[in-house]
Amino acid sequence: MNIFLHELKAYRKSTIIWLLSLIAIMVLFMSLFPSFHKDAGEFTKLLEGYPESLRKAIGLDLNNLFTIMGFYTYSLTFIVLVGAIQAMNLGTSIVSKEAREKTADFLLTKPVTRSTVITAKLMAAFVSLVITNIIYGAAAYGMASQVKVEDYSLKMFLLLSLSILWVQLLFLAIGIVMSVMIRKIKSVLTVSLATVFSFYFIGMIGATTGDASLRYLSPFKYFDPSEILKHSGYELSYVITGAVIIGIAISASYYVYAKKDIHAV
Repeated sequence: MNIFLHELKAYRKSTIIWLLSLIAIMVLFMSLFPSFHKDAGEFTKLLEGYPESLRKAIGLDLNNLFTIMGFYTYSLTFIVLVGAIQAMNLGTSIVSKEAREKTADFLLTKPVTRSTVITAKLMAAFVSLVITNIIYGAAAYGMASQVKVEDYSLKMFLLLSLSILWVQLLFLAIGIVMSVMIRKIKSVLTVSLATVFSFYFIGMIGATTGDASLRYLSPFKYFDPSEILKHSGYELSYVITGAVIIGIAISASYYVYAKKDIHAV
């Protein structure tokens, strides 16, 4: 419990910063919706001039862009990206920061098992993400209620908003594996950005080419907002795949962390 509370407190500042960043991006996009809806005809003509491949890559669907749900779906393309970086940062730093800050020896001499240590750290990261999404979701709902021009499905809005958390959990798991596999990570942000943007561009390529198999290579496409809106829910095959990846990644992290030599310096 002490480790959990210590880690949760350590994540407090970064959690607030990432939360404010997510809300700021959401507010920026949603504040533009009334103008887009009012001048839908002119914006449609303008956006039709963009190549179709580019529109697919950035999630622009002209069929529903000018509804509040469609516009929110488009904004989530960028909001989820920021959320993924937050989760990847948390996952990558869970174990690596002990070696980087030379506190591994101190931590592992405590009368607790390694599995207890990583569980406490993992739960602290998970709680930070849940808190982020609860506050973000409330702010997004409040903003949508202010700018809406027609009624919308609250259930669908919730599913779309929750896609941020599901993608974050995938990147949290990926980050944990990297944290225990790599002997020493000098810069968490560098690793996080490289990993997240690599998967993001794979997802863009998949959307551009229409290759469905590429969707399985990018966590962003497991809970793709445009597909959620299209199917009025999550796609079961990707939910199962995502759950399996998270389970394998976390299990592997426990196993490797229990066996590896921890280098404090």
